[in-house]
Amino acid sequence: MPITTCVFDAYGTLFDVAAAARQAAAEPAFPALKERWSDVAARWRLKQLQYSWLRAVADVHTDFWEVTQNGLDWALEATGLDGDPALRERLLALYWELQAYPEVPTMLTALKDMGMNTAILSNGSPPMLDGAVQSAGIGDVLDDVLSVESVGIFKPDRRVYDLVGQRFGCAPGEVLFVSSNGWDAAAASGYGFVTAWVNRAGEPVDRLPWTPAHVLSDLTTIPDVAGAQ
Repeated sequence: MPITTCVFDAYGTLFDVAAAARQAAAEPAFPALKERWSDVAARWRLKQLQYSWLRAVADVHTDFWEVTQNGLDWALEATGLDGDPALRERLLALYWELQAYPEVPTMLTALKDMGMNTAILSNGSPPMLDGAVQSAGIGDVLDDVLSVESVGIFKPDRRVYDLVGQRFGCAPGEVLFVSSNGWDAAAASGYGFVTAWVNRAGEPVDRLPWTPAHVLSDLTTIPDVAGAQ
């Protein structure tokens, strides 16, 4: 079945989630972050994901902005940087302006030139995603930005993946779903999507009932993968 629709996770896939801490660390106002920014970024991202999973399991949904703030507060306390309110505010502000990975604009343009539908499917709340898309300047090569807020539960709940077919009227086998999260790509495989895991860190494959169809080091070859199905 040929691919008609390419759908991307947002954070860590199209947008560099470490960019906020990396940028703040380069600013003179935050010298304490200079040697610890990578640790802060990693802990922040881990807790952000863990809190989304726990809220989904416990059926206590909140939007991703609150989860993002909760994760940052934990990361700052864990690294001993929780005594600077200005640092917290700066990191949160930068999260609304995350940089896209360098290959993203060219890759999305190539997909549109192929006649593909393109969309984001993300845990992010609509205002957060709108800020990131605008900051990256990729709105003109996306047909839609789909948020879990329309179903009130985080990925990998199947109701989130249902949003793609509802929006584009396509069968799961017509969708190439791309995520930097191994668990997300695996769950989407179980749902029936063709999947690509962008494994930038070279991590092992998650031990889950499903595995991604493709494992890539970045997004450069996504148009080739989509066209070859």
